[in-house]
Amino acid sequence: MTLFHFGNCVALAYVPYYIVYKCSGLAEYSAFWKCVQAGGAYLFTQLCKMLILATFFPATEVTSGGLDVMGELMKSTVDLADLVGIHFVMSKIAGKGQLKFMVAGLGWATAELLMTRCLPLWLGARGVEFDWKYIQMSFESNINLLHHIITAMLVWLRSRSDLQKSFFPIVMTLLALNCYRPVIVEILIHAGGLGSWPLLLAKALFTTCVGFAALQIFLIKKELRQKNYYKAYKGRT
Repeated sequence: MTLFHFGNCVALAYVPYYIVYKCSGLAEYSAFWKCVQAGGAYLFTQLCKMLILATFFPATEVTSGGLDVMGELMKSTVDLADLVGIHFVMSKIAGKGQLKFMVAGLGWATAELLMTRCLPLWLGARGVEFDWKYIQMSFESNINLLHHIITAMLVWLRSRSDLQKSFFPIVMTLLALNCYRPVIVEILIHAGGLGSWPLLLAKALFTTCVGFAALQIFLIKKELRQKNYYKAYKGRT
């Protein structure tokens, strides 16, 4: 029974990553090693963030049940390094924009999955007693996959010189929301007293809303680009 529970948690956590890799077209471009390189960039970025946090933001004592908002804000500000790392990964990938942000987002999310979920599932999900927290952990890994792909898409949109000026503030706002998501989650926990399942649902809704807005900008930009190509082609003929 415990092995069956462990297998379910692992399948729920890891299989969606494989499905995304196969169904997004990355397999057709043989992008596996590019995803591995993106994972390596994730590890290096996290090491740099740990050094920065340990040097400039030492842990502070917080009263029981309290929330150090400023401390959490400063820690989330360090997460801006993730945007730099994702941008660096995409700058080293040749190809169309969709390939770039899919490789960066999937590689980043997979490395985070291996580093943060593999050991807890192995040690905990094989326990004698059943616990819903490992199912929740697996669901959250899927939300994080979507979160990192959305972040990579927004970074790619931000780096485009042909992005319409009216979309620039929206893209920057969405990037800020993604970076400061941990702070928003902590505020929801302390202010709203959310339980584990409502909190997981809130994360899913938050990520879905940001992703829908980012996808709309991406599709509008893609449509405008196709129209410009068509006008240029008609002009030559």
